[in-house]
Amino acid sequence: MNRIIKHITVSAIAVLGISMPVEGGNPVIPGFHADPEIMYSNQTGRYYLYTTTDGTPGWGGYYFTVYSSPDLEQWMFEDVVLDLKSDDVNWANGNAWAPAIIERKEGDGYRYYFYYSGHSPEAGKKQIGVAVSDSPTGPFVDHGEPIVKESPVGRGQQIDVDVFQDPKSGKFYLYWGNGYMAGAELNDDMVSIKEKSLTVMTPKGGTLETYAFREAPYVFYRGGKYYFMWSVDDTGSPNYHVAYGTSSSPLGQIKVAEPCNILVQRPDEKIYGTAHNSVINLPGSDDWRIVYHRINENYIDKERKPGVHREVCIDRLEFNEDGTIKPVKPTK
Repeated sequence: MNRIIKHITVSAIAVLGISMPVEGGNPVIPGFHADPEIMYSNQTGRYYLYTTTDGTPGWGGYYFTVYSSPDLEQWMFEDVVLDLKSDDVNWANGNAWAPAIIERKEGDGYRYYFYYSGHSPEAGKKQIGVAVSDSPTGPFVDHGEPIVKESPVGRGQQIDVDVFQDPKSGKFYLYWGNGYMAGAELNDDMVSIKEKSLTVMTPKGGTLETYAFREAPYVFYRGGKYYFMWSVDDTGSPNYHVAYGTSSSPLGQIKVAEPCNILVQRPDEKIYGTAHNSVINLPGSDDWRIVYHRINENYIDKERKPGVHREVCIDRLEFNEDGTIKPVKPTK
């Protein structure tokens, strides 16, 4: 599809997919989106939201879009970030899922490294790629081959990537996994990992009601602790929820928190499947937000395919004095 035509089509979807949300309410962007990744750009002073394009049977979305905001309330559609069916990507042709992005100061400017999963027809499975830009809205240039090709445990899909910079060391790390959780330090080129650092970090044990790891690792740092979040159960289940633990290092053993569930459904409010999250710390403050997707309430019945009708929401993330996370109240 012609790129200009695609931009018009995506803009139309943004306006017509679902009625526009009330400013400051949930969902924060219109239409069906999932697996939200949020970033604050020091270059522009704006927030950016990247998602899996949802609403397609079989999770068949093939491009990523980006929205921007000055305040986390007013969101504006910016552009198509990467199209897996275009000549821009030569190793994948669809299933554009679960992006992650990070801004790095390089010389007098900034560079943006955009990690994502896609389906490789040559390998016959999902793999993780990376594309690079000088702007948070692109255009992004794909590296040309996957950065993660194989599962370190011999099973599970290579999806749901997260990228994290350790504020103590300045080093960058990549995390991913479906059915397992893996982490590795990135090389300085940001497009390859240090193979010897690859660590399987799956929290052991748990149940579907507590912390049994499924997918979507997310890492952040606060008050001397490394916080690890992940999603439990299936993305089409009302029980899809967020559990967490902490560690003393970016690739260290994770101690599951007690209580471990910090974001769960609220059936009384018709809020279901609250998981696959990212986190943002508002610059210059100890004010935090959690960004996540949930099942659109009109598609919760199984025959309406809840797993591909998801919407993006933002709520407050608060901490107790001992650093533990308070349960999040998902709102409308």
